[in-house]
Formats: sequence, structure tokens, C-alpha cells
Amino acid sequence: MNRSHVLWLVAAWLGFAVLPWHVPSSRFAHEVPWPSGLMLSLTGAEPWLVPIALVLVLPAMALAAEGIGRANLLVASGCAGLVALLAQGFLVGLDGWAFAALDEAFGAVEGQAGLGLGALVTAFALLFLLTTGLAGRGAMKGDRFTTGAIGLVVSSILVFVFFPVAHILAGAATPDGDMSGMAAFVARLTAADIWSLACLAGEGRCGVAWTSVFVATLTGIVTTLLGLAFALVATRTNFPFKRALRLLTVLPIITPPFVIGLAVILLFGRNGTVTLALSDWFGLTSTRWIYGLPGILLTQALAFTPIAFLVMVGIVQGISPSMEEAAQTLRADRWRTFRRVTWPLLRPGLANAFLIGFIESLADFGNPLVLGGNYEVLSTKIFYAVVGAQHDPGRAAALAIVLLSLCIGAFMAQRLWLGRRSYTTMSGKGDAGLPAALPGWLKASIYAVALPWAAFTFLLYVLILFGGFVVNWGRDNSFTLRHYETGFGLAWGEHGLQWTGRAWNSLFTTLEIAAVSAPLTAGMGLLTAYLLVRQRFAGQGAFEFMTLLSFAIPGTVIGVSYILAYNEPPVELTGTAVILVLCFIFRNMPVSIRAGVAAMSQIDRSLDECALTLRSGSARTVRRVIIPLLRPAIVAALVYSFVRAITSVSAVIFLVSARHDLATSYIVGRVEAGDFGLAIAYSSVLIVLMGLGILFIQWIVGERRLSRRSSADLKPFKVTA
Repeated sequence: MNRSHVLWLVAAWLGFAVLPWHVPSSRFAHEVPWPSGLMLSLTGAEPWLVPIALVLVLPAMALAAEGIGRANLLVASGCAGLVALLAQGFLVGLDGWAFAALDEAFGAVEGQAGLGLGALVTAFALLFLLTTGLAGRGAMKGDRFTTGAIGLVVSSILVFVFFPVAHILAGAATPDGDMSGMAAFVARLTAADIWSLACLAGEGRCGVAWTSVFVATLTGIVTTLLGLAFALVATRTNFPFKRALRLLTVLPIITPPFVIGLAVILLFGRNGTVTLALSDWFGLTSTRWIYGLPGILLTQALAFTPIAFLVMVGIVQGISPSMEEAAQTLRADRWRTFRRVTWPLLRPGLANAFLIGFIESLADFGNPLVLGGNYEVLSTKIFYAVVGAQHDPGRAAALAIVLLSLCIGAFMAQRLWLGRRSYTTMSGKGDAGLPAALPGWLKASIYAVALPWAAFTFLLYVLILFGGFVVNWGRDNSFTLRHYETGFGLAWGEHGLQWTGRAWNSLFTTLEIAAVSAPLTAGMGLLTAYLLVRQRFAGQGAFEFMTLLSFAIPGTVIGVSYILAYNEPPVELTGTAVILVLCFIFRNMPVSIRAGVAAMSQIDRSLDECALTLRSGSARTVRRVIIPLLRPAIVAALVYSFVRAITSVSAVIFLVSARHDLATSYIVGRVEAGDFGLAIAYSSVLIVLMGLGILFIQWIVGERRLSRRSSADLKPFKVTA
């Protein structure tokens, strides 16, 4: 406790006395360009910072105390310091006091810019002084690592999820005409176009809530079954092209937005290649059948099956073969072994894969926008309510509340299905068993599902790559490199190599932000999964719900809420790269959490207990025991967060700026301008770069090593005389 106490005390004074307290702003001129909080308080420029200086004396005084007395001082200083920091940030804005009553009570003040690096360091130090004190008081059995991790995750979600979302959700209760705030709130939430069931009686359309749930349920089922089929082929069969199959399953997840939808339209649209061919060969009439539910389901299945596969492959690998061998020893056939042993142990992966597919479908924006037609879903409704001609933020907020409620319902259903059963399959003992062979009919079934889907995916990507090398796909298929030269041209001038292509700037920015956000996203997600699976503490259910909130809100709402929340003090981030990184971290973190929860559910707690018995702390146990067994989950988390940082569009379309433009916003601009060739060429480049990035991640993380045999290890038994 002494070491943690001193470390965070030094960090707190470093942030307050040395580092700049505010972000640089030309509006507020000081004698020192970027003054510290201590300087601003001593010179009287910002007297509201004096309470923070006084609070920081308490942890210094605590050095002379011992035991519970020191812990109490640390808790008091942490709470008081965070309250004082938040109060000065919210009570004083750009133009002075945020409330007229304060202006009357204390007189006019100049105002202040947003909080800067010094305030950030001080806030973190105060938080960990608080958690160190709580551990000293016996919280989490005195484990400082666990207490600090809970404090970090909870505070981060409060600041970067609850705070921005609260800005836009509060709009659901804004007055509308003659209606009061509460009346408008009730009217928006109970609108007929949200909950109507008229379609069941053939009298009109069903509400957008029911159509969204229907397509999300279908997507969740289809992606989970496809992910399971690919995982079984990759781990439980002798299929000779497993590496190629894995590549094809991951390709859709590394595809930029609108590209899959555009390719599907060019194949199956009214004038699509396949549609025209069927019309010529069989005389079928060209229709717009692809627009609506079929198109949304097809593109979402293509886009989200890789996520289900990444979750399921680690679960299938983690099932102990000794359990299956025990069933076969008791004369159970292959089908009974799979149904009574293997399938129940797959439940955590199936539940998590379905939950991810269901929520991803509800929050998906790009595919319904391109292929939705007259089939309305919540995400596009919210988008048009925010940026469309109606421009009704109150209605958008009400729709977001409905969407959040649906996701909470899916989460509760998942917990009910899993129940309190144990799914542990990895313990500290070695396991030299062989995985049980699949029943013959089941093996044929997964081949019949996985291989045609893989072939269709391969065909789709061949056509996508083809589109970048033709003048105008479907109209003028003459070969050209014009699109690549326009986007990624290089020239040699008097100053050396010049990046003349128009897409280089957005590409470099995208790769930098993805490289920063991916490890942070994976780290936060797996740390949260560890707390959910390995720890027990008060409010754990609410804690798990908090972690899923950012995943339940559609990207469009997240982007708008970040603009509203971080466009003025106390936190000014609009137009910076930081806001993009934060958006990616808390938007994509739930997938890392679910992958970690599914994988960690298979690891016996006795491994942790053995390490703790040998006097290893929680941090060392996580590093030396848990992390090596979580490598499939780590790969899934890193791959997903890296790829989504490159391919996301709905969450960041409002956050990009001229200085920090992203590849997705550039591609969307080209699609809107009708320049499909450059959009497809750019997408092809991103696919190649993301593929290389995935290979690099797998090489860095490595594979989980379990002491199990494979069929190649079996040697023929020789009988000698």
C-alpha cells in the first residue's frame, strides 16, 4: 500500500503543479503559454482551483498515518478531489459561470478552456488513491489491482458512455408544441409506427421495433450457426484447406462499409449480373427482391458471421477431449456424445455469438441504408431523425431508448439460458485426449453449409477486386489502373518521393488511429471480462449492463452524442484524434468482453487459486496464468477492434475533420458522388492491409498451447514376437 500511495500522490501533484491544466486555447491568454493548475490557483487567475490544491494535501498527510486511518484519509482525499475537479469543470464554462445564480453570488469571471493533460493525470491519480484506500479498508479482500481495475472500468464507462449518451437521451423528454416534457416523452415512446402490429392483420406495416427484432433474431441465428459450422470444420475435421477457409470467414469483417451491399446490388439488383443472366437463361422477370429483408439479412450474415466464428473457434478448441472420450468409453455413440457432452459445453459460445449478432444487427446502419428499401429498422430511423429533413432529436432519442431496451432484453434472455451451470473444461491437469469425431451426417451437414457459403464469399470478393480494375463496373469493363492512380499515386520530384494520391492522408490517419485504439480496446475488454468472470462484488449485474450499453446504442447516436458532450468545457475533444480513439474503444469494447467471458468461462478457477496460494498477486496471476490461456480471445479482440477501427462509419461520420479524415468517410463520399471505381479500389487496398494486420496480430499473440494430442501423433501399434 505504501508504494501505491506514494506513486499516485506523486502523479497527482505532477498533474496539478507541472503539466498544463487546460487544453491550448487562443481565447484565454496567460503569462505562461500553458499554465499548471497550481500556477492558476496561486496567481488568482482561476481561484476555483484552490480546493483541489487543498485536497491534495490530505494524501500527503496520510503518509504519517497507519492502517485504517491511512485508508480513510485516502478515500476522503480521492472522493473530495474528484468532486472538486468535476465541480470546477462543470460550474465554469467558456463564458464564465455556467449558472446565473453563481454569477450573482460571486460576480462575473472570465471563464476557462477545457480540461487538459494536467487535469487528466490528476483525475486518474485521485481515482487510484481512492481505490487504494478502499483496498486498505478491505474491499475485494484488500486486492489493490482488482479494486483499481473496477474503479478504472466504471469511471471510464461513466465518462465516455453514460455522460455523452445522457445528452442525447435527455432530448426524449423535451417539450413538443403544446405537450409538456413528460407527455412528449410518453407520446414518442408509444408511437404507432414503433409498436404497431397491423401487419399481422394485413392492414398495414408492423412497427419498426418489431421489424428490427425480427431481422436481428434471424441474423443472430444464421450467424451463430454459420460461425459454429466454420469452427467445427476448422477444428474437428480433416478438411485440407483450413487456412484458406479461415481467411474466407474473416474477409467480410475486414471489408469497408457499403462494399458488400454494393457488390450484392451489382450481382442481384434489378440490373445485376446474376439477375440479367437468370433473365436471359430462364426468362425470369427482373425484380427488386434484394431490397428489404432479404438483402439486409444476406449482407448482415456476410458481415457478422466472422465475429461468431472468432468467438466459437476458441470455445470449440477449449472443450476437453477427455470428457468426450469418457462418454465414448461408456458406449455412447458419436451423435449421443456430441448431443450430451459437446453441445452443452458450447452453450457459452453460442449464447455470446448470438448476443453479438443480435445486437450488431440492431445497431447496424450501413447495410439497411443501402439495401433496406421500404423495410425500416431502428438504426436508419434514428439516422433520418437526426440528420434528415424532419430533424427531430427528441424522436431520435426515443427510438434510441427503444433500441437500448431491446438489447437489454436480449442480454437478460442470454443470462437466463446460460443459467448458473458450469462450463469449465480446462484445469491445471494435462489433457492428452483426442477430440471426438463428429457424427457422419453432422459432418456432411456442416460441409454442405460452410463450403457453399465460403464459395459465395470467394466469388463476391473476386468481383469486388475486379471492380477496381474496370472503368465502370457493369457498363464499361475495360481494364484500367486509373482508380488506383487517383487514390494512391506516387511521383518522384525534386524533393524526393511525393504522395500524390488523394487517399493517402485518410489512409495514414486511419492506420494510426486503428493501431492506437486496437490494443486499448482489447485490454479494456479483457480486463472487464476478468472482473465479470473471476470476481464477485456488489452491483456486478449493473456493472455488466454498463459494459454492454455502448454496444446497444447505434453508432449514429454515439457519434452525435460525442459531438454534443465534448464540444465545449469541461471536455473539449471535437476535431481531435482523441475523440476518434475514445469512440472506437467504447464502441467496440463489448465484443472483446464477450469473447473474454466465453473463453474465461472454460478456465478452472483452481488455476487462479493455485497462483494466489503461492503468493502471486492478482496482476501477476493474470499475466502469467490467465493471459496465456486467453490467446484465442486476445486474437479475436485485437482483430475485431483493429478492423472495426478501419471499417466503422456510422459512429465516426460526424466526428471526422479535415485534419483527421478517415478511410470510411472518404469511401462514403466517393459512393455518394457515384465514383464506385475509386471506392472499390480504396476498399481493396484496405482489405489487403487489414489482412496483413490480422496475420501480424496472430504472429505477435501466438497460439494457445494445450497438452493435447492430434491424430498425427498416433503411431501404429506393432506386435513383435
